[in-house]
Amino acid sequence: MITNLLVANRGEIALRVFRTCRDAGIGTVAVHSDADTDSPHARRADAAVRLPGDSPADTYLRADLVVEAARAAGADAVHPGYGFLSENAAFARAVLDAGLTWVGPSPRAIEVMGSKVESKRLMAAAGVPVLTELAPDAVSAAEFPLLVKASAGGGGRGMRVVREPGELAEAVASASAEAASAFGDGTVFCEPYLETGRHIEVQVLADQHGTVWALGERECSIQRRHQKVVEEAPSPLVDEAMREKLFSAARAAAKAIDYVGAGTVEFLAAPDGRFYFLEMNTRLQVEHPVTEATTGVDLVELQLRVAEGESLPADPPQCTGHAIEVRLYAEDPAADWQPQSGTLHRFQVPGVVAEFTGPARHGIRLDSGVTSGSVIGVHYDPMLAKVIAWGPNRAAAARTLASALAGATVHGVVTNRDLLVNVLRDKDFLAGSADTSFFASKGLDVIARPLADQDTVRLSALAAALAAAAGNRQDARVLGRLPSGWRNLPSTSQRRTYLHEGTEYEIEYLLTRSGLSCEALPGVALADSAPGAVTLVVGGVRRRFAVGTYPGLVVVDSPLGSVRLTPVPRFPDPDAALAAGSLLAPMPGTVLRVAVAEGDTVTAGTPMVWLEAMKMEHRIAAPADGVVTGLPVEVGQQVELGAVLAVVTPEAGTPEVATPEDAA
Repeated sequence: MITNLLVANRGEIALRVFRTCRDAGIGTVAVHSDADTDSPHARRADAAVRLPGDSPADTYLRADLVVEAARAAGADAVHPGYGFLSENAAFARAVLDAGLTWVGPSPRAIEVMGSKVESKRLMAAAGVPVLTELAPDAVSAAEFPLLVKASAGGGGRGMRVVREPGELAEAVASASAEAASAFGDGTVFCEPYLETGRHIEVQVLADQHGTVWALGERECSIQRRHQKVVEEAPSPLVDEAMREKLFSAARAAAKAIDYVGAGTVEFLAAPDGRFYFLEMNTRLQVEHPVTEATTGVDLVELQLRVAEGESLPADPPQCTGHAIEVRLYAEDPAADWQPQSGTLHRFQVPGVVAEFTGPARHGIRLDSGVTSGSVIGVHYDPMLAKVIAWGPNRAAAARTLASALAGATVHGVVTNRDLLVNVLRDKDFLAGSADTSFFASKGLDVIARPLADQDTVRLSALAAALAAAAGNRQDARVLGRLPSGWRNLPSTSQRRTYLHEGTEYEIEYLLTRSGLSCEALPGVALADSAPGAVTLVVGGVRRRFAVGTYPGLVVVDSPLGSVRLTPVPRFPDPDAALAAGSLLAPMPGTVLRVAVAEGDTVTAGTPMVWLEAMKMEHRIAAPADGVVTGLPVEVGQQVELGAVLAVVTPEAGTPEVATPEDAA
């Protein structure tokens, strides 16, 4: 029996496992880096062990330190979560060698499925459909487009789509280098690339006595950079005949390697319903909550029971209803998916009926590793939360989830929230026809468009100005009940200026005995104002705007959409101005490479500096033709958001002062 479990992970998956342990009466142990000392997962465990350092390589990827932590805290079992060491056979062996229970498959199963090349050969021998493996040096022109893939690892790293023969050599070299850096194995291979494929996966669960469940399928076709963004169960593509074939192939895959525990067999499906084995993830998946919602099982509980030697019933439970999960990221889709960092001032999702467990009724489940006040750093994946809706059918689940996201309070960092809402309301998604080319076919300018239109931005800026005035009035020592700027006789207007996505909005208004007067928004009346909320009457309709004010940031939420505003000071500090042509860091990170030197002549688009942040590499390019006249950074240097990386003096004309958005 497991009595005290260490989770070799962080964030929401650690909290998810802790939830099941609490219900089962099992003690919990967390490990944490220095950056995660005050994180929710470190605070909520029964015991927590520090892993000195910040980077994953120094902390969560140190198998020796994790095993030592388990011993020190008196743990008798280890759950790997997902990511980090979850599919590391050497770590699994180290746990077993230490006399601890390993909550996962055997090291041999992990090894076999850890190599995409070897696993595909094994699956083909077991009768599981696979795509043809192509040797990079023997590809014919007729076989394009194709996909270059890393044999080890996942998460979209070491993958390149190649459409022309002339692009293949560079793609193979770059994919191999990225795979070697990320996974310690630079082996790559090629396979045919399906432009309009559907990503379908089957949840399997196997005990130590020969029972193998195929516990429903999930669809994860909506992806960015080969990383999943939206997942659902069941798949709108799969009918009963296809489902039977998928389940049979998934069970065959698990039996071929004597699999034990929870795992996922992933397939790529063609439009005609044919499907091909991609890989097997020998761990719990990020998207497991949609399977839990539709089957009513607790997959973590079943993992623990299987690890203790229990037998599964002969048949798995049936699926009911439909569940959709979205991954809420601190990232800016419109800026090439750049990850964001900073303080998450406030975070709240409406309508949540369950956290880290399957909901007892239709509604919203929230699995989040952050809370209001959490600091989003640069060392780890920028996912803030998984938001899951379970409904009686697919349309109901999509509507519930879109409404919850649109009404969520997310203050402090830029997120992909608006993109997620747009996806859930998209006609092709609702029709069940979205495939892996969804973002490319829609265009980010469309699918990532803000929910708030320009009229909403102006109304929100007015609400922000009125809330600020109410705050000043509340803090005033005299005349505290009078409107800010009120005079017995007509006086000059009040003015405030805000910046929104590069555009300035100057709000000029006057409060008199007869009410609000705002030339830019004629006909808008003020019903009520307070520091945190303003009610406006627009076209005869009362609308409430919630206003959150933080240093250098104002966020205005309303049913019309959330609007981020940057207050523009009335008297700017002249010393804060930057030299024309400055390239600014779009995020905190580490300088990986500098490709130019002072005095070099560059053209617009020339790569100059590479940054690494949140497990991703970001290229900073020259904004215009010119000469490098400043280069204040060097390889290995840590830089903050907005730091000057380089200065390019244009050959003709002078650009405006650069911003972090310009550098992107």
